[in-house]
Amino acid sequence: MKVIAIGTLRAFWERHADAEQPLKAWHDEAKAASWSSPQDIKHQYAHASFVGRNRVVFNIKGNSYRLIVAVAYRFQAVYIKFIGTHAEYDKIDAATVEDL
Repeated sequence: MKVIAIGTLRAFWERHADAEQPLKAWHDEAKAASWSSPQDIKHQYAHASFVGRNRVVFNIKGNSYRLIVAVAYRFQAVYIKFIGTHAEYDKIDAATVEDL
């Protein structure tokens, strides 16, 4: 998959150093993946949540951080929409948030 907006992740781990390695690991795994359906993601990430509009929520570093992406399966692209703490995640609508 092509991951769009890696700068959003980089800016986040510069503020939250403990998120750097888990986010880099997620990025490497997503980049190596070839997801063609939500089932492909669920197979790799059992705890991923699907919130509509091809949006997926990933738990990062256990459940410390939440990453929301939009997946364009046909184009093999993943768009970073939001990365934040669990508390920040609780304040947004995962189906509509635009962090970019």
